[in-house]
Amino acid sequence: MSLPNYMEPVDDVNNNNNNNGAPDNNEHNNNNGAPGNNENNNNMSGGASFGDELEEFDSENQDDGSTQHPRAGKRKRYHRHTQQQIQEMENFFKECPHPDDKQRKELSRQLGLDHLQIKFWFQNKRTQNKNHQERYENSQLREENTRLRADNHRYREALMNASCRNCGGHTAIGEMSFEEHHLRLENAKLTEEIRQLSEVATKYTGKGVMSYPVMSPPNQAPPFEPPMITNGSIGNLSVSNMGVKETDKPMVIELAVGAMSELMALTQMNEPLWKGGVYGAILDLNEYTRRFQNGLGPRPIGFRTEASRETAMVIMNHTDIVHRLMDVNLWSTMFAGMVGRAMAYDTLLTGVHGSLDGTIHLISAEYQVLSPLVSTRKCYFVRYCKQHGEGLWGVVDISVDHFIPNLQLKCRRRPSGCLIQHMPDGFSRVTWVEHVEVDDRGELHDMFKHLLNSGQALGANRWVATLDRQCERLAIMMATNIPSTEPAGDQIMVTNNAKQSMLKLAERMSRGFFDGVTNSTADTWCNLPDYTGDNVRVMTRKSLNDPGRPEGLILCAAHSFWVPVPPITVFDYLRDENNRMNWDVLFLGGTPQKLTHIFNGRDNRNCVSLLRSPNTRQSEMMMIEESSTEPTASFLVYAPVDVPSMEKVLSGGDPEYVPLLPSGFAILPDGMAQPGKAGGSLVNVAFQMLVDSSPSGMLTFSSVSTIESLILAAANKIKAYFTQQTA
Repeated sequence: MSLPNYMEPVDDVNNNNNNNGAPDNNEHNNNNGAPGNNENNNNMSGGASFGDELEEFDSENQDDGSTQHPRAGKRKRYHRHTQQQIQEMENFFKECPHPDDKQRKELSRQLGLDHLQIKFWFQNKRTQNKNHQERYENSQLREENTRLRADNHRYREALMNASCRNCGGHTAIGEMSFEEHHLRLENAKLTEEIRQLSEVATKYTGKGVMSYPVMSPPNQAPPFEPPMITNGSIGNLSVSNMGVKETDKPMVIELAVGAMSELMALTQMNEPLWKGGVYGAILDLNEYTRRFQNGLGPRPIGFRTEASRETAMVIMNHTDIVHRLMDVNLWSTMFAGMVGRAMAYDTLLTGVHGSLDGTIHLISAEYQVLSPLVSTRKCYFVRYCKQHGEGLWGVVDISVDHFIPNLQLKCRRRPSGCLIQHMPDGFSRVTWVEHVEVDDRGELHDMFKHLLNSGQALGANRWVATLDRQCERLAIMMATNIPSTEPAGDQIMVTNNAKQSMLKLAERMSRGFFDGVTNSTADTWCNLPDYTGDNVRVMTRKSLNDPGRPEGLILCAAHSFWVPVPPITVFDYLRDENNRMNWDVLFLGGTPQKLTHIFNGRDNRNCVSLLRSPNTRQSEMMMIEESSTEPTASFLVYAPVDVPSMEKVLSGGDPEYVPLLPSGFAILPDGMAQPGKAGGSLVNVAFQMLVDSSPSGMLTFSSVSTIESLILAAANKIKAYFTQQTA
């Protein structure tokens, strides 16, 4: 049986049983009288039971091969099974529908039947079940056929009844035939057909058609799905008004299709379109303008361009990468240090046959730099996924904020995304293109101006480096033998399950740190309205019924500063436990003791550690710490954990219920590096502390002053150390 064609519904679905008597098929209902058939169905009408079985055979006809009519020889006699015999065989059939010869003989002995009667009963029962299944499948295909015919009729009616948006009169569709595209390749059929529908619909809405290649005719329009978000806002518009109008959807779809074509070209072209740079390939804007007709029009006045390309091999299957990019929650989690708030509002198109091929999502996101001094970039765009061949996928974004009235954003994405190619041994080759236009006039802090103007803060190399590091972390987290060392010797035993729990706890800790060090609105932190501290941003939140945080009133302070040494130098200094007492107030009593050291990357400095303070007053507390470095950023994140909670984690318990207050450092390059000359570092530090165990507690000036003093003291000690080293 084959599925009906989507554009030409079949009139009926074959529901006939196969009675051809094929000699090699021992379970067909063969009624042609062939002597070799051992499964004559003697009671197959409806749901009848197999109560009547052959007791004796016409031995003459069986042995000599005579073609004499069966009634000419000895008359066949039938034996009706008792209800008890039938019930026993039914029960046995549920457990074993294909009994062997030994089992059949045992049943015949128990039930007082000939073993051939047992054999025929089971053969007939299997045939009956098979026929029931075929009838059910045919019924399902009939229903699917009816639905497709109705959809086909509805879309034809919609095209025939199209009206002109300008005059209100009827429009003529012409002689376009749906059937002429019947033989399109299966993996592109739905996408190609929907494109043609988009072109036709756009043509007769009275709006200009985008300058992209002509599409192919549609099969069916995707159903409108309600937004996935029920509250919140972006820019100056509420979520309830964020959807694209139905009349604009064809143009949005066509814009996404054109963006995919542009992305494919950008990933494959080299000079003169792309030129070498310190942080990867840089786009030549003059050459880009000459080669591409872009659907977003010219760059707005006052906006500047960031455009770069990077390629890397990552340890993740290509389909897993596509899945994580197309699921907004997985995407924002994987790129937690770059994506603050992300929401999916609508699905404009669904994929071919339930896959992601051809899917278009409507998304808003806040892109962030890990500093309290840098504003987030809000974007509203569509994300389009397409399979270009076996093991080759593309995922592209393009802004559509110009379709939303009264929405004025300061960042828009020209065709940006990645080409993902399957490679052997579970690896994928990812080529990433990042092309944005941003208006940050009056918002750039002098300390971060070079980093942002260089495009390195959120450029293609940053995306690829983050993807590579996250794939590495996930691969190790799923390993059956996670590498580690236990410097404390026999004091602690860490199983592989405990290591996985600790790695998950560290991942959640890092996400909590990112929320506190940036300006994203993703979390529920509130800025203090009357606070006027110098270069320190202080926020507060009330934690209630949140298993991942201690209950009460929490303060978070964040601060950024510059040091004249490369990021890796700062990272190595901070991660050295011998230097810890110079800046960490939690370890004033001396050097911390390292209980376990779990590696989660190719670089041994990428690891999760469990520390214990030498301070006897803190004997009931441990500390979990993660150090992570990649070419574009380095992190040291830590959080105190009480001993009972950590013991649960070490026994393989769920780390989601361990209360954490993450603190730490995000170390970024300052954007001043040149070939042969290293630049400085932008160090961004955030501390979190519980100031009142009651969520209704009052915030005092003393609490704010304390956390501000702690963070500035740590920053000043680090700056003084490196200033002295470079003097």
